[in-house]
Amino acid sequence: MRLSSHLRNLAILVLAAASAAFADDSYRVVHTYPHDPNAYTQGLVFVDGHLYESTGLNGRSSLRMDDLDSGRVLQSAPVPPQYFAEGLTAWGSTLVQLTWQSHLVFVYDRFSFRLLRTLHYDGEGWGLTADSKYLILSDGTATIRFFDPATFREIRHIDVKDHGQPVTQLNELEYIHGQIYANVWHTDRIARISPATGQVLGWVDFTGLLPDNERSDPEAVLNGIAYDAAHDRIFVTGKLWPKLFEIEIVPAKPKVVPVHRAK
Repeated sequence: MRLSSHLRNLAILVLAAASAAFADDSYRVVHTYPHDPNAYTQGLVFVDGHLYESTGLNGRSSLRMDDLDSGRVLQSAPVPPQYFAEGLTAWGSTLVQLTWQSHLVFVYDRFSFRLLRTLHYDGEGWGLTADSKYLILSDGTATIRFFDPATFREIRHIDVKDHGQPVTQLNELEYIHGQIYANVWHTDRIARISPATGQVLGWVDFTGLLPDNERSDPEAVLNGIAYDAAHDRIFVTGKLWPKLFEIEIVPAKPKVVPVHRAK
């Protein structure tokens, strides 16, 4: 009888835990920096004290190194006008830049911006990041693919889901604390994704970060995440945004749905 009561109470606790609904994480702005309002930001990387950016649109695409404090472009390389540049990540002494629908990836020397080689891949390129082994690519679907950095051969992939439902429109990526952070295009939310399973571990809601009256275009959407691993800092910006923000993520508190015991 005591065992039965114990099991019943344990079941109640499990049901209560399963009924706990977590709201999205929020944010706190630590610092605001200027950002080129004409930059159609597609990729953002912070490495060795430098901020690098990939900008898009045919005829306007570029690779840049930006001064964080002033927003001034310190170094740049134009992308040929037939290409629409997309995601960007660092790999060793190189920078790796995607193109949208041209199936090409450009590999640059990180210091001189000299183009070292061009590699081919199938499908579209949207966002790009890296862990210690692989380059990690989004293509606007719910699938995230992992590539060999030397050959750009696909090694594996994950399907991103939240409560069993596919999460599509995954765009700019960043690898932070063992998770993949992904912008969802045309939203103010960033998903935190398990690189092992594709499960969404949580969301960060950036509503209000840049007010609508400071957005110059319908496409001026949140799209740009960079992580300074040396100082544990996260930066976010958007396409055509006049500002770049250093932010601190504020975890959501669980909201427990009451569980009524059966008589």
